[in-house]
Amino acid sequence: MKIPPYLKKGDTVAIVCTARKFFPEDAIPAKELLESWGLKTKLGNTIGLDSCQLGGTDAQRAVDFQNMMDDDNIKAIWCARGGYGTVRIIDMLDFTKFKKHPKWIMGFSDVTVLHSHANVERVATLHSIMPFTVPKAPEEVKETLRKALFGEPIEYVIPTVSYNVKGKAAGELVGGNLSILYSLFGSKSSLDTNGKILYIEDLDEYLYHVDRMMQNMKRNGYFENVKGLIVGGMTDMHDNEIPFGQNAVQIITAIASQYNIPIAFDFPAGHMKDNRTLILGKQVDFEVNDKEVKLKFK
Repeated sequence: MKIPPYLKKGDTVAIVCTARKFFPEDAIPAKELLESWGLKTKLGNTIGLDSCQLGGTDAQRAVDFQNMMDDDNIKAIWCARGGYGTVRIIDMLDFTKFKKHPKWIMGFSDVTVLHSHANVERVATLHSIMPFTVPKAPEEVKETLRKALFGEPIEYVIPTVSYNVKGKAAGELVGGNLSILYSLFGSKSSLDTNGKILYIEDLDEYLYHVDRMMQNMKRNGYFENVKGLIVGGMTDMHDNEIPFGQNAVQIITAIASQYNIPIAFDFPAGHMKDNRTLILGKQVDFEVNDKEVKLKFK
């Protein structure tokens, strides 16, 4: 696993659209945040483009991202927002230079496409807030991104919940949005979870669909050799008129608890204000006990 160089003051971060559209005025809070850390900002050519839902055509978004990957002056690429669209450009990108000279890719939700593909290419990434979410992000959440970018130590300790499963594990942290991971099964961007600690989160899904995705993960062997499971926000879940009969925690537990691994629910990462930065691809120590959940990045 290659860990991209950590940033230093004076470095430049690019902001680009890989999915939904985003406009220059919307980028001001993110730009001001980066500047407060001593960093420079470069807006990609896709910022301000309007192609229905998307920030430019597939070709425009692919070219913009490729240019930022290949530009030696760009030290990190921050995806402006999620939504949908990153999967439409992933096969148009050439990661050859990126693998030799990696840089941080940052974001969450639909950006899971890039997290997963970069992990297959053995490059670490940052599951983090995005320019779109900066205005509502608490200061302590922004600080987790700063620490990750500048290579400062990160350890999270949160209170446990009664439905956690106790245990200890160590391994490489991988994952992201459950729906996106599910959509990548069978592709060259699909994660290898063998011996790793898996993180998942999701938003605005029907409970039966969460069950479908978990069943599919099980049948694809995703849990066979996983060392631990971290579940972030399962936010704004929906049910049918005739109830499914289980909530998201129960659905996930029913499958994941078969594998004798530590499981932490309600972890502060995902579609929520308390969306702390996770370094995907980094080795971590993970512990769930009666009082707390600990996640320490090595």
